[in-house]
Amino acid sequence: MTLSPLAPLAQAARRAGRGLAAFNVIHLENAESFAAAAEETGIPVVMQISQNAARYHGSLAPIALGTLEIARTCAVDVAVHLDHADDRDLVDEALRLGFTSVMYDGSRLPDAENRARTAAVVRAAHACGASVEAELGEVGGKDGVHAPHVRTDPAEAARFVADTGVDLLAVAVGSSHAMTTRDAELDTDLIARIAAAVPVPLVLHGSSGVSDAGIQAAIRAGMTKINVSTHLNQVLTRSVREILVADGAPVDTRRWFGPGREAGRVEAQRLQRVFAAA
Repeated sequence: MTLSPLAPLAQAARRAGRGLAAFNVIHLENAESFAAAAEETGIPVVMQISQNAARYHGSLAPIALGTLEIARTCAVDVAVHLDHADDRDLVDEALRLGFTSVMYDGSRLPDAENRARTAAVVRAAHACGASVEAELGEVGGKDGVHAPHVRTDPAEAARFVADTGVDLLAVAVGSSHAMTTRDAELDTDLIARIAAAVPVPLVLHGSSGVSDAGIQAAIRAGMTKINVSTHLNQVLTRSVREILVADGAPVDTRRWFGPGREAGRVEAQRLQRVFAAA
């Protein structure tokens, strides 16, 4: 097992009717957590680094190279994915570094420009053996495509996939980014209609705001790739906070980041099993 393009992992999950967990890497400890969880479950996983995370580290390469090495030595298949990139130069850098998937986010561009730029990214990525995820169109509103009130049109989704050749499509069905409560309500009827209209796996962004049962219902309706970031950040931060506010809180960062990493591993493992059991 080793690095894998995202498309075949997602296609296999779609055929099996199970979800494919995609967890965001912000610190190297995250990648260590997710690899350990995947080895314990025996289920492939997606480790994704966002454009924002690359900016946090000053550039993509430092966090990417460590994540890629962890993925290469993992005992199960791992896709390393660039998440939410609207910077074409960053997409090209990710492909040079060896990412097996990229998400080009042209969702805020005019529709025709989004389609043309996304198709160009697909050509470049496929030439490298990598997969491409995209978002559909410009929706508007300060919350962006995944605001709860926004919805994707199935017929438009089918045309977008046909025009661009993308391997996965992120759709708006009721979730929202960065939610810290898990009470978002997804439109499972719409998910089913989009899944029937397009030949590629669907991606749920903003999954941290959806309950386990809600995610499982979405997977049964036709959702495949399930992106989780905020929820896992909460789990890690809660663990670290408990240690740092205790009497005799440690100064050595390994003493608190280590338990945080372990908490992330346990929850990532649990989520993988939840998604696989839908």
